[in-house]
Amino acid sequence: MPADLVLLHGFTQTGRSWQPVRHALAGRYRSVAPDLPGHGDFAGRRTASFAACDAYLRALADAPFTLVGYSMGGRIALHAALSLGARVARLVLIGASPGLADPAERAARRAADDALADRIEAIGVEAFVREWSAQPLFADLPRGIAERADADRLRNTAAGLAAALRGLGTGAMPSLWDRLGELAPPVDLVAGERDEKFRAIAERMAALLPRAAVRVVEGAGHAVALEAPEAVVEVLTAERTDERRL
Repeated sequence: MPADLVLLHGFTQTGRSWQPVRHALAGRYRSVAPDLPGHGDFAGRRTASFAACDAYLRALADAPFTLVGYSMGGRIALHAALSLGARVARLVLIGASPGLADPAERAARRAADDALADRIEAIGVEAFVREWSAQPLFADLPRGIAERADADRLRNTAAGLAAALRGLGTGAMPSLWDRLGELAPPVDLVAGERDEKFRAIAERMAALLPRAAVRVVEGAGHAVALEAPEAVVEVLTAERTDERRL
């Protein structure tokens, strides 16, 4: 059955991270939430690339569909929307960025991502998940949500996550800042109220996109889809307006 809603998870997650959203949308969308290369069922692959993601998305949905991406998945969704053209009817990006425009900054990030990939392989997935979850970006997740997030992360392998960083990390993928004006579908840019970095990025992106709306989710941090899945559902089911706060 073809999908009319495709949800792309973030780095260290799997498609299971979207279960609360998919459950709430049951009956309204035919949704799929695939594991991205290097994650979950694709964890055994030693390489990860946007080409693999693009081919997978082309196979998942051949009619116009809504594409949703969180963090790394949002960056992949942006690339896919440019590649797939009219097949993407709507784009929803959560805590996402078009990448790094400055070549030197991108090269430095790639080196940092490569070093982190080496560390993941050296210490193993369990130790890495403990370190990753302790970041300020995720450290304030409510306990129950944090535990579910870590259980999902542990479905991955060290080799898979390292491959994802090397092939799909912010430093590895080209910047799309100068191509945002090419995106024809409406774009919803979602960020948590406490996620100052990605709120600012969303505002910058909105100024360059032809049809953009910024949605700020009150009380949420970077992990909006985990912290406030009901807000994601509201974005997906609401009519487009100029409203900027949920």
